[in-house]
Amino acid sequence: MSVQERKQRERADRERLIVATAREIAERQGWDAVTTRKLAERIEYSQPVLYSHFRGKREIIGAVALEGATEMAVALRAATAAADGPRARVTALARAYLDFAARNPAVYDALFRLDGGLAFADEETPRPLRDAFAALLESLGEVAGDGVHPELFTEVFWAALHGLATLTRARRLPPEDTERRVELLVARLAIL
Repeated sequence: MSVQERKQRERADRERLIVATAREIAERQGWDAVTTRKLAERIEYSQPVLYSHFRGKREIIGAVALEGATEMAVALRAATAAADGPRARVTALARAYLDFAARNPAVYDALFRLDGGLAFADEETPRPLRDAFAALLESLGEVAGDGVHPELFTEVFWAALHGLATLTRARRLPPEDTERRVELLVARLAIL
């Protein structure tokens, strides 16, 4: 291994450490607790080293969001692959989405609530975000109904899931009714 290859590997390892540590702090204490000073202390590098990887917290949030989008896409596809038939796939998708949001609140915030400097819904949208949307579209497109654009239907269904996730987390909706909400959402929106 050349010196250049070793330095590139060390840089990539350091970047992963920064993102993992930011994510860990955010999941335990919230995003307000994530500061470059705290990150530098936790990973035992100086703040200038952090800034050589990310220009600031916004870019770190963006990196966590991209990692989270990849994880979400994997979770959605795994859930729908095990389901038999369109209704079962859409129900599994909704459950997996809400479960991901509940288990990873800081990642979910990085994806959908905080400014990570990422473009959504345009040519500049990063591949992991496009893939997460594609994971939704794969199951939802088949139940959009005649004359309904599959991407538009997916956006509406996704918006409903996002509303359920954020309102339940904020304790505006009682969590014990989540399954009934999923069933109602699937029954009323998905044409099967």
